Amino acid sequence: MGNASFARRRLDVLASLPILELRDEVIALANAFIDSGPLPKKAVRDALHIAVSAIHGLDFLVTWNCTHIANAEMNPRIVSICHDHGLECPVICTPEELMGL
Repeated sequence: MGNASFARRRLDVLASLPILELRDEVIALANAFIDSGPLPKKAVRDALHIAVSAIHGLDFLVTWNCTHIANAEMNPRIVSICHDHGLECPVICTPEELMGL
């Protein structure tokens, strides 16, 4: 069982963050990640995660998902697809990479 006080503090921090919309552009970009090949069809949620970050102009996408998101082999193609759609790709990294550990 977790610490109730810490759990409440985490929820309080999250409450102040905006919820990013899953607009048509997000769906189109996610489909491009799958249709163009860097992400497999089974990685729809991962594609949406990257797409929502790019469409909403986030600077960083921090994740522990190194299978399909923070993956150095897939990253150049993901960046290229973002650029093809007129978008900058957020820096995709793990928390350790972001913190310089």
